[in-house]
Amino acid sequence: MYRRTLVLMLLAGCLGLAACASHPPKPSAASQQQSGAGAGAESSGAQGGANANGGPFGNQNSIPGPQQGLLGQRTVYFSFDSSVIKGEGTEIVAAHAKYLADHPDARVRLEGNTDERGSPEYNIGLGMRRAQSVREAMLLQGASSNQITVVSYGSERPVDPAHDSAAWAKNRRVHIVYLTPNIQPPQAQQQQTPQQQEQPPQQ
Repeated sequence: MYRRTLVLMLLAGCLGLAACASHPPKPSAASQQQSGAGAGAESSGAQGGANANGGPFGNQNSIPGPQQGLLGQRTVYFSFDSSVIKGEGTEIVAAHAKYLADHPDARVRLEGNTDERGSPEYNIGLGMRRAQSVREAMLLQGASSNQITVVSYGSERPVDPAHDSAAWAKNRRVHIVYLTPNIQPPQAQQQQTPQQQEQPPQQ
């Protein structure tokens, strides 16, 4: 009788252990919330990192550093009867050349201009020499020839119609025009003056 009772007790214990093993404990609500919060943080962190690094949703046209200010300038000024790039104009041209080299699909038009002095024929030629001077400088610094077109307006498009030395200095210029609206650096609200580009004394 005693032996039979012992066998029944052992059998019942084994069945109880088997039942416990087949039903693992359910996670509590608090642990589920913590797990979901951790997964969400990892997901948002991964997306934020992609945007910050200029990934598929990042701003790929942002230009950090000092070049951003130079790229905002689109005008290169020249001395009287000259097509030589001087002063900060050389840095502006270099910045745009690097941007073109880094963005092969970008396209620009270089518009050469002069002041009102001289014949129309001479001024058209001088404006073209100025545009070609900027083009050659860009090509030497990494831009491709198929990215750049040149045109000369001579004295036909003055930015200042006055007839004095200050107006003439503003009109002796090459204007850099981006032809690809979706591929271009941000433009400065206020363009530099010839004096700010450290031009030589006017002749």
